[in-house]
Parts: sequence; C-alpha cells; structure tokens
Amino acid sequence: MPDRQLLDHVPILGVVAGTFLLVLLAVELGFRLGRRRFNRPEHETEGPVGAMVGATLGLLALLMAFTFSLAASRFDARRMVLLDESNAIGTAYLRADLIPEPHRTAVRDLLREYVDMRLEAARSLDASRTLTRSAELHTLIWEHVAAVGRDNPGSITAGLFVQSINDVIDLHAKRAMLALRNRIPSSIWYVLYGIAIMSLGTMGYHAGLAGTRRSPGSLIVCAAFTAVMWLTLDLDRPQQGMFRVSQQPMIELRESMVEPAR
Repeated sequence: MPDRQLLDHVPILGVVAGTFLLVLLAVELGFRLGRRRFNRPEHETEGPVGAMVGATLGLLALLMAFTFSLAASRFDARRMVLLDESNAIGTAYLRADLIPEPHRTAVRDLLREYVDMRLEAARSLDASRTLTRSAELHTLIWEHVAAVGRDNPGSITAGLFVQSINDVIDLHAKRAMLALRNRIPSSIWYVLYGIAIMSLGTMGYHAGLAGTRRSPGSLIVCAAFTAVMWLTLDLDRPQQGMFRVSQQPMIELRESMVEPAR
C-alpha cells in the first residue's frame, strides 16, 4: 500500500494556494508587529534584525534546495527503474522461447497482460488495485516457472528463463518502493514550513520596524517560495501533477510483443 502523508489528502493546487496564503499571512503579521514596535518611543534598531532576516532566509534557502534535490533525485530514480523494468520484461519475453509448450504461450500471454496492466496503472490513481493484480500475475507466471524448473533440472536454458523472471519480480518491488513508499518524510515538510513561516515573518517584521510601507517585493518572495514548493511537491507525487515519468519504454516494449498468429 502507498504511504499516505498529511499533505496527500489535499490536491496539489490546494496545497499551493494554502502555502501562498500562509507565507503571505506570516509576512503581514510580522509587518504589523514590526510597525507596532516602531511606533514605540524606544524600539530596537534595524541592524540586528536585518542580520537575523539574512540568516533565517539563508537557512530556508538551504533547506529548500535540500528538499528539492531529494524530490528530483527520486524522480530520476523512478525513470531509470522504469527503463530497467521494461528491459527485464522484454528479456523474459524473449527467453520464453527457450521453454516448451504449453508454458511458452501461457507465459507470453501473462507478460503481455502484465505490460498492459503497467500502462493502465500509469494512467490510474488506484495504486492498490495495481499492486494486487501484479501479485496475482507474479503468482501465475511463477507457477509456469516452477513447472519448467522441475521438468528441466540442471538445464542452462531453463535457468536463464528463471533468472529473467526473477529480475522482473525484483524490479517490480523496487519500482513500487520508489513510486509509492520512497517519499519525502513528513518531518521535513513540517520543518520546512516552520522555518518558512519564521523567516518570512521576520522579514515582514524587519520591514515594519524600518517604518516603510508594504513592499510589492514581499509578494514576489512569497510567490517564489510557493513556486519552488509547487515543483518539489509535484516531483514527490508520481501519480499526480505535471511531472510524470514517460512510459515510452513500456509502450515500445508492448508494441514489440507481437502475438503469434494462431
């Protein structure tokens, strides 16, 4: 089953809108607090506060870069494991020629269904059904693999076929882990949002303490932060958003798995 996090219960656009409003509110509250302190007879100077703003914004930028790097590297890993899996399925399909009937035809039919299910899963949001059907197909394929192994003990060709099916099953587990369970931990999201609220609130406080008007630059900073968070969140949700791993290797594999004439 896929890991569910708190943010997963909210659509990506909802999280983006909420993020922008949250950081904008932090800036506004900081600005109002700073303006109140400015109106007092004795208020603190801007210099130390400016240093704190620079430090907190630098820490925020560092954590955002770290989080984005995590999401981007995992997106790349999902793309590579898809290529590896399509190659493994193609190898198993070809090596089915090495085993006798009726196992050859049955295994090839199951592998074609397996690829069709993979392509359908890429368009569907129901990961649970995909995982259940994958396990069923693995069991059906392995029944033929076990029968071939029992009938041909010590056969090199049978051993090659068994190894290729093992690779298909192993890569399925790896792909499921990367796509559904290897996510950015919730604790990182919480810390990131916490530091963002504190740093942008401090930025607004510094502006209010300086006695200036509200600057449009605050909107730009909030929008920039929200945009980076949008990209990071999009990369971390493989079943949603703009960034999807291309299924072209699997599509080309399915086109090459031509059913023999009967």
